[in-house]
Amino acid sequence: MQQEYLLEMRGIDKAFTGVKALTKVDFSVKRGEVHALMGENGAGKSTLIKVLTGIYHKDAGTIIFDGQEIAPKTALAAQALGISTIYQELNLVPFQTVYENIYMGREPRTKVGTIDRRRMIRDARQVLEGMGIAIDVQEPLRRYSTAIQQMVAIARALTINAKLVVMDEPTSSLDAKEVQVLFDVIRRLKAQGIAIIFISHRLSEIFEICERVTVLRNGELAGVFDIEELDTQTLVNSMLGRSFTNAQRSKGGYAYDEAEELARLEGISWNVRLNGIGVDIKKGEILGLAGLLGSGRTELCNILFGSEPPDDGSIFWLDQPGDIRNPRDAIRLGMGYCTEDRKVEGLFLHLSVKDNLTMAMLPQLTKKGVVQKKKQDAIVQQYIDRLKIKTPSSEQLVRYLSGGNQQKVLLARWMCMNPKLIILDEPTRGIDVGAKAEIEALIQEFSANGISVLMISSEMEELVRNCDRIVVMRDGKKLGELTDERITMDDIMDTISHGASAILLAKEGEQA
Repeated sequence: MQQEYLLEMRGIDKAFTGVKALTKVDFSVKRGEVHALMGENGAGKSTLIKVLTGIYHKDAGTIIFDGQEIAPKTALAAQALGISTIYQELNLVPFQTVYENIYMGREPRTKVGTIDRRRMIRDARQVLEGMGIAIDVQEPLRRYSTAIQQMVAIARALTINAKLVVMDEPTSSLDAKEVQVLFDVIRRLKAQGIAIIFISHRLSEIFEICERVTVLRNGELAGVFDIEELDTQTLVNSMLGRSFTNAQRSKGGYAYDEAEELARLEGISWNVRLNGIGVDIKKGEILGLAGLLGSGRTELCNILFGSEPPDDGSIFWLDQPGDIRNPRDAIRLGMGYCTEDRKVEGLFLHLSVKDNLTMAMLPQLTKKGVVQKKKQDAIVQQYIDRLKIKTPSSEQLVRYLSGGNQQKVLLARWMCMNPKLIILDEPTRGIDVGAKAEIEALIQEFSANGISVLMISSEMEELVRNCDRIVVMRDGKKLGELTDERITMDDIMDTISHGASAILLAKEGEQA
């Protein structure tokens, strides 16, 4: 008789140089279920998964997989057992073809020992079609969207005959439609009896796709819940170990129609990705940019910040022509920019918290070519305290901080410059619910202090909670603006789907 549980981890302990990362953790996954693993950054999720997949070796406890006790020493050993992991940063090669990525390192051979490309192409096409994905597998991977690349990573996992697939933040770079494509694939895998461990900070996804949730807190088991018996508040409180309420910005508290204009973009066009966009930003407002991936939101911010010159259009700053030819010009005017990918484009991971935090203001800290260390240390400590950045010291390498604390360092970099405008591209991507609330509170604090915020987020609830006004974009065009009571998820999605005119007609019909 087949056992109900595919995976049982019992009493798992793991410590690093005396610091306990996991303490007697139990974790079990049933066959063919989608099981969420939740917790704040630093709760032990990654450590537990790395113990399971052979990257770390447990100090104590047992792992039972498919009825057998296992102790994989390497990731390859775990794969051979049928355990595959898809990480947030996809481990794929963009310049190679789809089929080469699927079979990388495991290429089938012909009788004479050469790589059997015909078989690879045939089998790659077959496994993707089984997932409901019909693409040309002979095309380079880079030609496809992030969502398709995610599917290729899953297909790679399936070709090793995976019984259990671990998905670590698989939706972090996907828009709403692409998330649904991924969820359709997950449901297909579940129907085939494949179990999924699903790690995500997006609570709405957990309730949509998962059946059970295991919560870790401070390296210990905090609870196991059936999704049908769980509500959002209970889940969040379990993760944080305390009662929690997300801050909601008071709509109508900001008089954007009376506020002075800070910046204005008129008729901005660029590289067919932006088509005559016009946006204004008022002093002290939080302006959201909503839209699907590829709508042009990031490109518009890059042009405002001087990273890309527009092909056509004008930028005005304080009602004067803005001479912004590069980011240096933008910073001089009073702009800061927290990019979408903090690890690649925002932070210098090999440098300290101190160096990262003061990177933009080094010219102001330098006298006769020498950095004034006392002044630098005072500023760094001020913002570590103000933003509650959790770090052993300012000399800690930023790469060792949690995602939420890395984001705080990036925000502090611009805060210490006393900016007039902060551009935030996905400011809470990949960080836990507690850190997310702290970041959102900081964003609202910016506004309260008269700093304007231009904010991109793929989480529409985040825009609804925080923004005074939302500009909706699609295919490089502005579809409309939402204010006051029209700042709702339904109105954002309706505007994306049908444009502003359909929304206005619907509202007029309701009033009639």
